[in-house]
Amino acid sequence: MEFHHVLEAAGVIVLGLVFYSYSSRWFASRQRLAPAWAHAVHGLAFGALAVVLMIARIQVAEGVFFDARTVPVALIALVEGWPAGLVAGLVAVAYRVWLGGSGAPAGVVGLLGTVLAGALVHAWARRHGQVAARHAFGLAVLVYAVTFGSFLLLGARGLAMWRPLALPLLVMSLVGVGLAALLFRDVVESRAAEAARRDAAELRAVTLLARAAAHEINNPLMIVTSGLSVLAKRLPAGTEEAQWAERAREGVGRIKDIVGRMNEITRVEEVPPRGSLPPMLDIRKSSDGR
Repeated sequence: MEFHHVLEAAGVIVLGLVFYSYSSRWFASRQRLAPAWAHAVHGLAFGALAVVLMIARIQVAEGVFFDARTVPVALIALVEGWPAGLVAGLVAVAYRVWLGGSGAPAGVVGLLGTVLAGALVHAWARRHGQVAARHAFGLAVLVYAVTFGSFLLLGARGLAMWRPLALPLLVMSLVGVGLAALLFRDVVESRAAEAARRDAAELRAVTLLARAAAHEINNPLMIVTSGLSVLAKRLPAGTEEAQWAERAREGVGRIKDIVGRMNEITRVEEVPPRGSLPPMLDIRKSSDGR
């Protein structure tokens, strides 16, 4: 086996990990971008990595080669779900079809099967809250099984090709998919922790500002409330002036309710932008726990 090609393949996977660590943080900081953009970019990038790995084949023996094309496809499907996995898979499929040959249909089936395996394990991991070792190595086993199934499509010739590749492909699945998936999990967890810290800091800033504003509003509001109470007692009942004073007292009551809610904000909920108005804090929804 030409180990420098193994190192090249490992370098490609590490490059994907580094790219994903930066790109996922970038997309997380651009919350207005639709998730579809992140799926498309990550899918295209990891599809390109799969193409690179198909080009950088690893020689096992004279005339016997294999490649790690399924690794980036499986990884991105695991951490991002089926949309990114499908994009990556289609990029790799397009290149495999372009290469042609009698093994092209089996190669296409192997890649699409890898997308399906990654998507299923992604859904499984989401049910448990995060990717664990059992998910990572479960995906590795599924990818290995899918690869074996794609060789079976070639019949006796496929089985003959499989025999010298069975062990290298098993190692590739366990290391390239299993261990690499755990590294990608660390990136995802780091991103989630960073997002949680950012949300906590945002909530703290909002609550401090809201409480300070509520305090400053409440002091003059008490004076206005007292003045309106005195005025209401002195105005003759049923007059237009008395009606206006009553409306003013109702308005003050609404302001007091808003001030009370400003002191009890527990989360940040935004009102979507309308026309020229920018997005703003929805005080009622942000204090629904009252």
